[in-house]
Amino acid sequence: QVQLVESGGGLVQAGGSLRLSCAASGRTFSSYVVGWFRQAPGKEREFVATINRSGGRTRYADSVKGRFTISRDNDKNTGYLQMNSLKPEDTAVYYCAAYASGSYLPTTRRDAYDYWGQGTQVTVSS
Repeated sequence: QVQLVESGGGLVQAGGSLRLSCAASGRTFSSYVVGWFRQAPGKEREFVATINRSGGRTRYADSVKGRFTISRDNDKNTGYLQMNSLKPEDTAVYYCAAYASGSYLPTTRRDAYDYWGQGTQVTVSS
């Protein structure tokens, strides 16, 4: 089992950057795929990015490709989401999530993720 705590959200102007962190408890962080999802008011939670256990394979939603970068540091039990060139439509609560998997290719399916953080608010002003 793993517990996840996000941090790094805040208010930023359009075109700015933020880096979100996802701190995981436990000593088996490297056994988990890590993903980021977001939920804007009145909308469903949507996939943003995911990274496999080793960090060697990533996937992104088309809406963030080229602007966001997901990474992880297994020694620090922490995942990251670097967000650049932020747009007002990126405004949402961002959630870190994880699931245990031996597969090289991480999934984008929300229902595959067993563990979730509490979320961190990101607001991008125009």
